[in-house]
Amino acid sequence: MTSFSHERYCAEVLEQTAQMRELLRGADLSATVPTCPDWTLAQLVVHVSSAHRGVAERVRDRVTEFVPPEGDISGIEGAEKFDADSLDRHLAEGAEAVVQALREAGPDADVWTFGREQKSRFWARRMTHETVMHRADVAATVGAEFTVAPDIAADCLDEWLEIITSPMAKVWKPVLGELTGPGRTLHLHATDTPAEVRAEWLIDATGEEVQWRRSHEKAAVAVRGPMTDLLGFFYRRLPADTDRVEIIGDRAVLDHWLERTSF
Repeated sequence: MTSFSHERYCAEVLEQTAQMRELLRGADLSATVPTCPDWTLAQLVVHVSSAHRGVAERVRDRVTEFVPPEGDISGIEGAEKFDADSLDRHLAEGAEAVVQALREAGPDADVWTFGREQKSRFWARRMTHETVMHRADVAATVGAEFTVAPDIAADCLDEWLEIITSPMAKVWKPVLGELTGPGRTLHLHATDTPAEVRAEWLIDATGEEVQWRRSHEKAAVAVRGPMTDLLGFFYRRLPADTDRVEIIGDRAVLDHWLERTSF
């Protein structure tokens, strides 16, 4: 379920890409990405652009059935051929292509997705947050500060919870079936967001399926911190022992969750 208008997401894809391009100016494209250590910076950027282009094609062609990917599913193949200027153009053109396809389709076009909702609006939201989190990876690589608007960050965390609790995610990553068990509740609390953002979450993994909601409730373990840091921590973009968030309660419950939700 999307939180913003289709156009807001489309605009965010372009804005997040523009901010990523700014971070890349003068960067060492051969540098290892600390948060994705199997990739160089160039490979990470090609991955983002490949995601944009792949979704643009899927939306443009109104693909309504799952098509198994061929070849390099990460999309990083051929990254070594780009220099700084051509990589910048490649990134910009990919973002423009997906936004054009999404705007032309509108939010309600029937398109295959890996989520519960089989509409083009899913991909507008997904490409927004794909770009947000990989911008965080670029920032970490070049030593720049990463910040994101509180409402976008909160929606990004919502989407992550929706993805990892979806039936298809469990099929693709069976270890997600191990999330549930007695006493496994988590509370997330962003300490720096406006009240209207309602940036608190309760994750209840005590039943047969994981349930979650925006709520202020007691849990076995709570994680508190600025919204951007909370997002980075929960997305495994910050180390488990970071001092940028405060952890209160049963650390084993948190570690159990984090170890199994890493993609």
